[in-house]
This record gives sequence, structure tokens and C-alpha cells, in this order.
Amino acid sequence: MAQNREFFYRRLHSLLGVIPVGLFLTQHLVVNHFATRGADAFNKAAAFMEQLPFRYFLEIFVIFLPLLFHAIYGLYIAFTAQNNVSRYGYFRNWMFMLQRLTGIITLIFVVWHVWETRVQAAFGAEVNYDMMANIVANPFMLAFYIVGIVSAVFHFANGLWSFFVSWGITVTPRSQQISTYVTMGIFVALSIVGIRAILAFV
Repeated sequence: MAQNREFFYRRLHSLLGVIPVGLFLTQHLVVNHFATRGADAFNKAAAFMEQLPFRYFLEIFVIFLPLLFHAIYGLYIAFTAQNNVSRYGYFRNWMFMLQRLTGIITLIFVVWHVWETRVQAAFGAEVNYDMMANIVANPFMLAFYIVGIVSAVFHFANGLWSFFVSWGITVTPRSQQISTYVTMGIFVALSIVGIRAILAFV
């Protein structure tokens, strides 16, 4: 019974990491990328997201609760799982360890980012181009955001590889190798989008 429950939790953890959390990350980076077109373009994109119907319902049940479960169970996995070199080989073992490390970094980054934006908005601050520009005007915060973005994107992209394996989508070694190339391509592409977006606020 305990094994079945853990199997279910791991499957759910993997699924939520892709849908909806991973999709939200991608959408969030794309919206932020509007900053490369100037303050007005970013503010219009942010305002559009703020005015979505059922926004609070979406934020709570489609973003925050799935993210909360993924984060809490992810911490459990990070501190209890053992590296399995014999099964995955040297490269995959490194990806396994980096997945756990970037998960912890991403959690710290997301909590801080939510504090600086959504929580401050609840106290009356306006989430706009100027807010982000003021945050990353500090070189330390700029570096922190770049590390956080790259960690979040890697965690999603590499987690996508694990999702394909655990859900039986990539079964053969060949399909898993192709999946590695695809997911690392996603990592590079989204990292470029995210870094360009944050540098646009500087």
C-alpha cells in the first residue's frame, strides 16, 4: 500500500512539474520577454495577464497549489533519493544530482520572487516594468535572478526528460537519447528568452 501511494505521488509530482507548473514557467518567461520591446510593451502584457477572467482561481488552483505540492514533495525526493549510477550512467547521474540542486535553488528563487512581486502587489504596489527595473538595479539581485531563471529552466527541461521516461513515453535507449537532445534544446532556448528578458530591465 505504501509503495503504491509513493508511486502515485511520484507520478503526480512529475505531471504537475510539466502541467501546469512547467507551462506556467514558459508562459511567464514569454510575457517577461516583452520587456525587450520596451516598458510599454511589458506593461501592456502584464496588464493583460492581470485582467484574465477568474485570475485568482487560476493563480490558486492552477499555479500555487500544484507548485506547492511539487515543491514539498520535491524536497522529500531531494533529501531521500539516492543516485543510481548503474541504471542511468555517468551523464544521467549528473543530471539527477543537478535536478535536485536546481530544484532547491528554484524554490528559494520562486519564494523570493513571489515576495518581491505578488506579495508586494497585495500591499498596493504595482507590478510593472519600473518595479522589476528597481529590483535588478542591484547587481547582486540581477545575478540572483539570472541564476534563479537558469535553474528553473534547467529543472523544467530535465524534469521533462524524466516525465517522458516515468510516463512510458520514451522507453527505448534511442528515444531517451533523442529526448535528451530535445529537452536540452528547450533548456537553451528558454534560458536565452529568460536572460534576455531580465537584462531588458537593466
